[in-house]
Amino acid sequence: MSTTRAPSATATWVWPSAGVLTVLVLAAATRFLEKNVPVWWSGSDLAKTVEYPVYAIALGLLGNAVLTATGLRDRLAGGFRTEFFIKTGLVLLGASINLKVIVTAAGPAVIQGVVLISTVFLFTWWLGGRLGLDDKLRALLSAAVSICGVSAAIAAAGAVQARREQLAYSASLVIAFALPSIFVLPALATALGLSPEVAGAWIGGNIDTTAAVTAAGALAGEDALAVATIVKVTQNALIGVVVVALTAWFAFRVERRADAARPGAIELWRRFPKFVLGFVAASVIATWYLSSVPAAEGKAVIAVANDLRVWFLILAFVSIGLEFRVASLREAGWRPVGVFAAATVVNVVVALGLAVLLFSGFSAG
Repeated sequence: MSTTRAPSATATWVWPSAGVLTVLVLAAATRFLEKNVPVWWSGSDLAKTVEYPVYAIALGLLGNAVLTATGLRDRLAGGFRTEFFIKTGLVLLGASINLKVIVTAAGPAVIQGVVLISTVFLFTWWLGGRLGLDDKLRALLSAAVSICGVSAAIAAAGAVQARREQLAYSASLVIAFALPSIFVLPALATALGLSPEVAGAWIGGNIDTTAAVTAAGALAGEDALAVATIVKVTQNALIGVVVVALTAWFAFRVERRADAARPGAIELWRRFPKFVLGFVAASVIATWYLSSVPAAEGKAVIAVANDLRVWFLILAFVSIGLEFRVASLREAGWRPVGVFAAATVVNVVVALGLAVLLFSGFSAG
């Protein structure tokens, strides 16, 4: 009788637990850098506007390199729970979106959001197809550049079952293009003589990440910031619509074999990312709650939810960096960058036209 103990008995929980601990340590380091770098370089505008995804992904990639070199990465990989962290963070994102504000005060923003997302998404999807990109990567890039950057790419990744390397690539492109936009768009708005409201609508419709929109809107002024926030929140709320469309498209067209039976509603439901329902539910609950309690109390509670959201997204971005494989990026080549850059130009032009058309004469006061 053999007395050798199965080596997997301990590994089933010890190594994944160590992986989770690794993610937590890197997430704590991310928050430390996020809060202290602007203090250390108080005279630098760039240091003030660098977002937590930059630190999180960078530290994740650094940890990836160290763990790969030491041979520990694959053992710890069970603790890199990217999907769980991402979905939890996006559900909490819903708590910051007040549907009542959108419905009652953001009519032009809704029109702008629908037209802009449709135009930019379809252009990006078309160009990606012309350049031969993988359909899943096309979906991620199209959602990211047309809606709200990393969050939209994450939601699209769940809908089309994209690889984590594709998500990491999309997230990196979003960050690379969003950072300079924080400074470029407010400067261009001033040079073009745009009103604060038009400038805010342009910024909110064009810059991909919510945090970057806030930073750019603040540079453009309080009225611009208010409109930019409404426009970006409107686009965030449309994530669910795009995800449903992508889920249906991939289930019924892209991944359906010619000899296979037509997928039914059950298959669509199986592929549908259930966290989107949590996202919508959180938004509805937050809207009801904020209308039922004193403003100060409501803001305090939502602030806690927002802080938790940031923590979970940091954990997700760290995990993305830890799971990232360079070989997959090399396979992608230059074409995704070209697609994203071209789509960004289209986004800038279309968003400006819509902002002038819909927000000229609009007052944020």
